[in-house]
Amino acid sequence: MNSEIKIKHKKQRLIADIGGTNARFALLGKEGEITDKLVLKCAQYPDFISAYKTYIQHVNNPKITEAAIAIANPIYGDTVKMTNHNWEFSIKAVQKSLGLERLIFKNDFVALALSIPFLKRSECYQIGGGKIRAKSTIGILGPGTGLGVSSLVYSDKKWIPVAGEGGHVSISPRTKRECQVIEIVWQQYPHVSAERLISGSGLQKILDAICQLDGISKKPNFTPKEISEKAINQIDEQCIKALDMFCSLFGVIAGNLALTIGAKGGIYIGGGIIPQLGNYFENSPFRKQFEDKGRFNDYLKEIPVFVIHSKHPALIGISQAF
Repeated sequence: MNSEIKIKHKKQRLIADIGGTNARFALLGKEGEITDKLVLKCAQYPDFISAYKTYIQHVNNPKITEAAIAIANPIYGDTVKMTNHNWEFSIKAVQKSLGLERLIFKNDFVALALSIPFLKRSECYQIGGGKIRAKSTIGILGPGTGLGVSSLVYSDKKWIPVAGEGGHVSISPRTKRECQVIEIVWQQYPHVSAERLISGSGLQKILDAICQLDGISKKPNFTPKEISEKAINQIDEQCIKALDMFCSLFGVIAGNLALTIGAKGGIYIGGGIIPQLGNYFENSPFRKQFEDKGRFNDYLKEIPVFVIHSKHPALIGISQAF
């Protein structure tokens, strides 16, 4: 699917990918090349405009006329209120404040979907399944601060991204232990969505519940990265159980998406967590649970899953928004 990115233009353009934790900025060159990448921590800035202006200063204050922003939030109308961060703003007000001729906002997983046709094969590691079926629907999802979900449909000789909020579907336990974990989380949340468990904070919730079920004290505020590292290095029993359950539940969600949209073009996984797990993810319960759909096991066995290892794929995708 790899193609060269060619967006020749005369405007000075900025692109960005805004998640719940990190804000990634870059410039889009006149030949479509992505340059001057910089990652900022969202928590260090009171609002989007502050982060934007910090980046502009970092790249010596170019006169930006157009910007395209991928953001971890649904885009409906003028108001953006981030689900997993406290930034809230009017798109029109931001455009006026920054003096932009054009300002585009798209959901971050729509941007990720737009990147798929441009990714190199070497940037996508396959986890099971067969060959992709050309021009067939593609599913995209991935946990990070939240759980993003989108899809890509081929129609009229072009790829069309489809936005959605599949991260907020209800979680689907498959074992008694998973049910017990969800029952504990229910005490805090009346609706346990996929994102409540399949995300960075979700991994922490799973670990806390497993510690409670195992009758031991909670771990001392392990970060999601620390939980993953301790599991990968086989040095903490509860962390291993937590990460395995995380991958298992994620497999169920990914399989549900593949069936729902008929993803014969493959499932692609992005986000900030899974690409960091390396071989652990390949050997985890993910693929087994992905395929475990009764009468449709064989249907899912054919569908390939790819883990995206491109460093900033949503920037590639959002560059297509112009």
